[in-house]
Amino acid sequence: MTSHLAVSLIGAPTDVGAGVRGASMGPEALRVANLAQVLQSHGLDVADRGNLSGPPNPWQLPVAGYRHLHEVLAWNLAVHEAVHAELVQNRLPILLGGDHCLGLGSISAVARHCRERGKRLRVLWLDAHADFNTAALTPSGNLHGMPVALLCGLGPAELTAIGGHTPAIEPGVVRQIGIRSVDPGEKRLVHEMGLEVFDMRYIDEMGMRQTMEQALMGLDEHTHLHVSFDVDFLDPEIAPGVGTTVPGGPTYREAQLCMEMIADTGRLASLDVMELNPALDVRNKTAELAVDLIESLFGKSTLMRKS
Repeated sequence: MTSHLAVSLIGAPTDVGAGVRGASMGPEALRVANLAQVLQSHGLDVADRGNLSGPPNPWQLPVAGYRHLHEVLAWNLAVHEAVHAELVQNRLPILLGGDHCLGLGSISAVARHCRERGKRLRVLWLDAHADFNTAALTPSGNLHGMPVALLCGLGPAELTAIGGHTPAIEPGVVRQIGIRSVDPGEKRLVHEMGLEVFDMRYIDEMGMRQTMEQALMGLDEHTHLHVSFDVDFLDPEIAPGVGTTVPGGPTYREAQLCMEMIADTGRLASLDVMELNPALDVRNKTAELAVDLIESLFGKSTLMRKS
C-alpha cells in the first residue's frame, strides 16, 4: 500500500492531441468501471474532482507542424494547475485521460512540485510509443506523439515552458517501458538525448522482473515516483480500446507484475491513465482491465504475501 492514502481523480476528457477521436470518453469509462469504489475498497480516501474543461477538438490539419497547438496548450495548462493543486495538499493525483499529450501538463506539474519540495523525480512511461517526436520528425503533427520531447525542452516555447521551467525535466529521470513502435528519426533523437528505454525486446530477453528492477533502481525516500500509463502499453489482444494499437505488448501477467513491483516500492506519488478509447473497446473490457491494474498499483497483489 502506498503511503499516500488520499487520492484525487481528475478527468481530462479530450482527444485534442490524438489522430483518432474517442479518448475524450476515457474518464467516464474508468468511472463506469468503478475506479473510485475499487480504490476505496483498499482504504484509500478518494475524491473525484470531476472533469476539467477546455476547448473542443476542432479536428483541423496541422499548422506549422502542430495540430491544435492552442487547444493542446489550454488543456495542458488546466491539467498542470489541477495536478499541482492536489500535490500541494499532499494528495496523490490520478489524471484520467484523454490522450497522452496531457502527460505534458501532468508531469510538468509534478516536476514543479519536486523543485518546490526538493525531491528527485522518477518518471515511468508505460507505453507502446516513445512519444519523443518533434514537428520536424512527424508528418501527422499530432501532439500526443510529442509529450516526452516537449517535457525535455524540444518544441514550441508555449508548450515547453508550462510550469515556468524549461526543460521541465531532464531525459535522465525517464524510464520508458514496453516500447515497440518508434519512428526512425525519433529513434535517433531518443539515443541522442539519452532516454533510458526498456523496449519489448528487452522485456522478452530479460523478463519483466529484471526490467522493473532496473527501472526502479535508485528510488529512495526523497524520490517522487510518477507513472504515466498509456493503455496501449498493453497487448491489444487484452486491451483493444485504444486508438493506436501495436501488437506484441505485455501480457496480463507481465502487466500485473509491473504494477505490483511499482506498488512494492511504496513510492508512487502521482499517476496518469491515458489513451483509453471506449469507442474502440469491447463492452468496456479495456477500462475494466485498466482499473484492475491500477488496483495493483495501490497494493492489490495477486498472491497473499507475508509483509
